[in-house]
Amino acid sequence: VLRSAVRVEEAEVEKCVRDVMREKKIEQKNTGFKTNLHISLLQISGYKTLYLNVENLRKVPYDSENEEHEEQLIELWNLLMPHENLKARISKQWCDIGFQGDDPKTDFRGMGLLGLVNLVYFSKHYTNEARQILSRSNHPKLGYSYAIVGINLTEMAYSLLKNGALKAHLYNLVSGLPQMEHFHQFYCYLVYEFDKFWFEEEPESIMHFNQYREKFHEKIKRLLLDYNVVLTLQD
Repeated sequence: VLRSAVRVEEAEVEKCVRDVMREKKIEQKNTGFKTNLHISLLQISGYKTLYLNVENLRKVPYDSENEEHEEQLIELWNLLMPHENLKARISKQWCDIGFQGDDPKTDFRGMGLLGLVNLVYFSKHYTNEARQILSRSNHPKLGYSYAIVGINLTEMAYSLLKNGALKAHLYNLVSGLPQMEHFHQFYCYLVYEFDKFWFEEEPESIMHFNQYREKFHEKIKRLLLDYNVVLTLQD
């Protein structure tokens, strides 16, 4: 009963709680135990569902024929560059926010739509911070490609979710079902902290990016080993 409990769907959680209590001879009127077990099973099943939702978004390739995809891309520009009009959809201006070429769609590659959704989420919910970090990323010596690094950090957040490293963080953060919102919030934390880390480390050049990215990744993995961990920008 306990082994199957960690594989139940959300709709089956209540029945599963009753089964466990019956099997373990815990009185049904023990509401404290019942509530805690219910929350725990929701968190466990919710983590798996969240991973599937994130994975499904990652599998959607950026499609320039899709109006919604295009709208989100333009929204990203407008959030980050409010005082500068985008002169054309295919434009060298995209390099100003850290894409590699004239058309950002080629940069989403392995992270698909998830990379764009993350970038837009951070720019929308932490607009001042996003603009500040974009400005810092243009530093003459310590600069980096803002959007490309953002997509790279999406991959980091995704891999940590996939291998289960985010369990303690999400279980401490949400007493129930974790949502896509909570994944985006963790991504925001990574963007903010990576920028701080990069400037503290003062790499010799962007050519050492992979080395410092790995160092940052190891730092985050160590933080996530703490059972009481909560990594978020919100107080």
